Amino acid sequence: MYRLQQPTIAPFPQARRKLLPPAFQFPAFRAYWGGMLASVSGSQMFIFIQVVLAHELVKSPLFLGYVGLANAIPSILLNLYGGVFADRLDKRRLMIVTQAISGLLLFLLATLVLLQLLQPWHLLTIAFLTGAVNAFDQATRQAIVPDLVDQKSLMSASALTGIIWQGTRIASPAIAGLILVWIGTATSIYVAGAGFLVMMVVMVRLRVPKAPVAHHGSAAREIADGLKFIKTSPIFSFLIGMTFFNSFFAISFAWLMPIFAMDILHVGAGGQGLLLAMTGIGGLLVSVLLSTAGRFPRPRLLIVGGAVVTGLSLAAFATTAELIGSFPLAMALMFILGLSSTAYMTAIRTLLLVLVPRHMLGRVMGFYSMMWSITPLGGMQAAFLANFIGAPAAVAIGGLAVAIFAIGPALLSKRLRNLESELLQAHAASEAHAPR
Repeated sequence: MYRLQQPTIAPFPQARRKLLPPAFQFPAFRAYWGGMLASVSGSQMFIFIQVVLAHELVKSPLFLGYVGLANAIPSILLNLYGGVFADRLDKRRLMIVTQAISGLLLFLLATLVLLQLLQPWHLLTIAFLTGAVNAFDQATRQAIVPDLVDQKSLMSASALTGIIWQGTRIASPAIAGLILVWIGTATSIYVAGAGFLVMMVVMVRLRVPKAPVAHHGSAAREIADGLKFIKTSPIFSFLIGMTFFNSFFAISFAWLMPIFAMDILHVGAGGQGLLLAMTGIGGLLVSVLLSTAGRFPRPRLLIVGGAVVTGLSLAAFATTAELIGSFPLAMALMFILGLSSTAYMTAIRTLLLVLVPRHMLGRVMGFYSMMWSITPLGGMQAAFLANFIGAPAAVAIGGLAVAIFAIGPALLSKRLRNLESELLQAHAASEAHAPR
């Protein structure tokens, strides 16, 4: 297996270095993290602005759904090809291209708004194109992380990435809204597009050791090889399966949150915002805590325990909201949900980065990214189920499905029961191949 030359530690005094999270001790990752912060902020701002524009152009909930589908469908269909490209091509250059295209697409949208030329089909087309580009970007930005830190700092790197997603999910829509109101819609889109271009500049300047590229045949053949690799390994099948259950069953509660806030808890849109904010605060807190960690000694406990707590807290939220109707209790359960779900998903992402062979990492992360892209489909199944049995029962069933899937394979598979030893062997092999 290819082993990357260990990245250089930042030239900080020893006392100051100890204050930094492990991944931040690597200058390449610090630069990458800053670029990611700008890029993800731009992406979250664009999601918010896109909804505003859709509502202004066509005052129809159906058109909002069309815009969401236009963004999600190419991402779902092309994620696997994005993983193939991440294995075939230089990841740094691929990210330069994807970030540049994303930024230019948003600049085009902003110019159409500025010139008052925007039509509904423009918005749908740009949503489709950004979704397609994002499919190639997602797997690449995941697969490049092991090039930037050493193996024992991957948990810290994953958690620090989680801080970006949790933090921008809370702050970016508010920032976009303020710019939109005070300066104008076009300016807010230009600012969002600039975030992608900042990441492009960071990647142009970044020096990443060359990783091996895989090119064994057609893209379809390489996707099939990636699927075969996942299917033949109980560990990777479990980790990808857990990601699917989280995206399809756990996160689907967000689509039904208006029903809980308005019809069950009677707290209105403001209460709905607070409930969703509690999940973000819980996720942000656990990401900060995990960012200071080095190796995690008991990954099976973190993944299985975190998934069980996630599933049970989701089921408890749904049932207590209907039976008790306590808003403070609902907020507390949403906070626990944010803590536990972020903890086990961070552990899953870290294990994939540590255990997957480098020549296969892009394709595996392509499957991982595709599991996240199907989240809107999970929302659709939850809404369909709620139409027949009610929102509380639909959400509770989703939560129990997550908990049951986490427990079953973990008890039945010998390799999963010995996950800790697999991780220790991977760390030992990495250290054995590290330069002296």
